Amino acid sequence: MTGAVAVTEIAPEPMSRAKTNIVFATIVLGMLMAALDQTIVATALPTIVADLGGAGHMAWVVTAYLLAEAVSTALVGKLGDLFGRKLVFQISGVVFILGSMLAGLANGMLLLIVARAVQGVGAGGLMVTAMALIADTIPLRQRGKYQGALGAVFGVTTVLGPTLGGLFTDHATWRWCFYINVPIAVIMVLLAARTLPRVRAAAKPIIDYAGIGLVALGVSALILGLEWGGQEYPWGSPTVIGLFVAAAVLLVAFVAVELRAEEPMLPMALFSSRVFTVCSILSFIVGFAMLGSMTYLPAYLQYVDGVSATASGLRTLPLVAGLFVTSILSGQVVARTGHYRYFPIVGTLVMAVGLALMSTMGRTTSAWLESLYMLLLGLGIGLTMQVLTIVVQNTVPYAQLGTATSGVTFFRTLGSAFGTAIFGTIYDNQLGPNLAGALTEARVPPSAAADPQSLRALPTEQATPIIDAYAKSLDQVFLWVVPIALVGFLIAWFLKEVPLRDSARAGAGDVGEGFSMPESSDRVVLLERAIIGTMRTARAEGPIGPMILADARSPLSRGEAWAIGQVHVRERVKGEATLAAIARAHKLPEEVLEPIYQRVVGQGYLRADGAVLWLTDAGAEQVERVKAAWRRWLDQRLVDWDNDDPVDRALLDAALGNIAAKLLEEEPREPELVPA
Repeated sequence: MTGAVAVTEIAPEPMSRAKTNIVFATIVLGMLMAALDQTIVATALPTIVADLGGAGHMAWVVTAYLLAEAVSTALVGKLGDLFGRKLVFQISGVVFILGSMLAGLANGMLLLIVARAVQGVGAGGLMVTAMALIADTIPLRQRGKYQGALGAVFGVTTVLGPTLGGLFTDHATWRWCFYINVPIAVIMVLLAARTLPRVRAAAKPIIDYAGIGLVALGVSALILGLEWGGQEYPWGSPTVIGLFVAAAVLLVAFVAVELRAEEPMLPMALFSSRVFTVCSILSFIVGFAMLGSMTYLPAYLQYVDGVSATASGLRTLPLVAGLFVTSILSGQVVARTGHYRYFPIVGTLVMAVGLALMSTMGRTTSAWLESLYMLLLGLGIGLTMQVLTIVVQNTVPYAQLGTATSGVTFFRTLGSAFGTAIFGTIYDNQLGPNLAGALTEARVPPSAAADPQSLRALPTEQATPIIDAYAKSLDQVFLWVVPIALVGFLIAWFLKEVPLRDSARAGAGDVGEGFSMPESSDRVVLLERAIIGTMRTARAEGPIGPMILADARSPLSRGEAWAIGQVHVRERVKGEATLAAIARAHKLPEEVLEPIYQRVVGQGYLRADGAVLWLTDAGAEQVERVKAAWRRWLDQRLVDWDNDDPVDRALLDAALGNIAAKLLEEEPREPELVPA
C-alpha cells in the first residue's frame, strides 16, 4: 500500500455512537460473509459431488475461492485508494452477490467453480476494505474494542461455517449455502450506501498489475498441474508437464517484475530478512494444514462414521476449539513475556503428531479418540499461527510494514489453496483404486457409494468394504501431510528471537490477533493499531489527557481542549464550525455544550461570528501546543520504532504527526463539559 494519508472526498461530521455502531454492523456483515464462505461448503462437498458429479474437481470448489480472494485482496486495497473505499466495498458486495447467485444455480461442477471464483473476488474486496473502513470510520481511541469485536466475529465464522453448511445440506439443499448470502449482501450494500463515508487516498497509488497478474497465473497453473496430475492426465503427460513449466516461467517472470516495480506487490528485499522468510514459510504450512484438513474432515466423518452433514460440522469443533485456545493463550503469554520463538517449534511438532494420529483413524475408531486427534491438530495450528504476523510487524522497518504484513497473509492464503488442492489430489488418487476394489467386493454399483446417504442405506456387509476404502484413502491424505508439518518444525528452529516492541507486546493478546484475522496492508493503519495497544497499557498508569495538557503547559481543562479541538477539526474539513453541528454530531442538546463554549470564547481562544465559531490566534496556538505534546508522547512511547534510514524515518514522522492530530481531535468530551 502507499503511505498516503486517507482524506475524505466529502468530509463527514464526527459520528455519534449510534451511527458508529451502524457503520460497524455494515462492515461486520461484509467480513462475516467473506470469512464464512471459506468454510461453509466443507460439509456440503460430498452432497455437491453426488449431485453435480465431477468428484475429481471437488477441491477446486474451495481452491478457486481462495485463489481469487488472495489476488483480489492484493489488488482491491489499491483500487480503494484510487476510487474510494466506499465504492469498492459496494462493488465487492455486488460481485459477491453475483457469485453467490451463480453458485446456487450451478448445474455442473465447472460452473460452480467459476461462480466460486467470482465469489472469491468479491470476498477479497469485502475483507480488505472492511479492515480499511474500520480505520476510516472508528475514532482511534475507540478502535481497539471494535477491532476486538471484529476479530471475534472472524473467529466465530470458523465454527459457524461447517455447521451452517451441514444444516442447509440436511434440512434444505446445499444451494442455500450460497443463496443465504444474497439477502444479507443486499442489506449490506444498501446500508453501505447510506452510512459509509466516502474516503480515498490523497496520493494516487501505483498498482503492480503485472506482478499481481503473473503470480495469479503462475500459482493457478501450478495448482492445476497438481490437481490434474494422476487424475485427468498422467503425471508425465505433456499437459501436466506443460502446466508445471508454465508455472515456473510465470513465477520467475513475477520475481523479475517485482525486482523492477516501483511499488511491488511483494518486494523481494523482504526475503533478505530471515524472520520474514521463515514466517512466510510457516504461514504457508499453517494455511496448508488448517484449511486442507477442515475441508476433508467432514467427508471422512460423513463417509466413514456415517454422521449427517450437520453432525460432521459439529464434530470438527475440537479442532477449532484447540486452535482458539492456543491462539489466545499464546498471545497472552507473548504479551506478558515478549518471548515467542518456541511457540512455532512446539506448534508444528504438535501439528505433525495430530496429523499422524488422524492417519490411523478408521471405521472402529471411537468418536472420543477422533476428537482428541482433531484437538491436537488444532492446538498445534493455534500455537504456530498466532505469533507469525506479530513477529514480522515487529522486525521490519516502517516503510515495509504494510507489504510485509500483507505478504505473510498472502502466503497463508496460498497455503490454504495448495493444501486443499493437494489434499484433493492425494484423496482422488487413492480413492479410485481403493473404491473400485471395494465395489467389486460388495457387488454394488458405483452410485451406491456416491454419497453418504446412499452408503448408509446399504446393508452392513456391503457397506463395510466401501467405508474402509474411504477411510484408507482419507488416512493417506493426513499421513502425506505429516512430512510437511515436520518440515515446518525444522524451519521453525531458524526463527530468530528478537526483543518485541512494546507496542507489539501490548497488542499480542488481542482477540483479533488470536483468531489470525486478516490485517490491513496500509502501514498507517497498522501503526495506529500499535498505538492503540500502547495507549491501553498507558491508561493503566492513569488518565493520559491531563498528562498531555501538563506537558503542553496548557491552561486548558480536558473539556476546554476538547471543545477547541472540535472547532479545529471542523474548520479543517468543513471550513467552519457551529455549536449546532457539534451538538448534533455528539447527540447532545446545545444547552449542554453552550456553557463550555461560552467559557472558551470568554477566555479568548474562540470567537463567535453569529452562529459560527472560529479559532483565534490564541486558540490556534493552544491547538498546536497540545498536538506537539501528543507527538512527544508518541515519540517517547514508540522509541523502539526508531530507524536509521532517513526515508523510513521521514515516513514514520509524517504518520505520527497525522496520528497526533487525530488524538487531539478525539479528546473525549465527558470531563468538564459544563462547569462544576
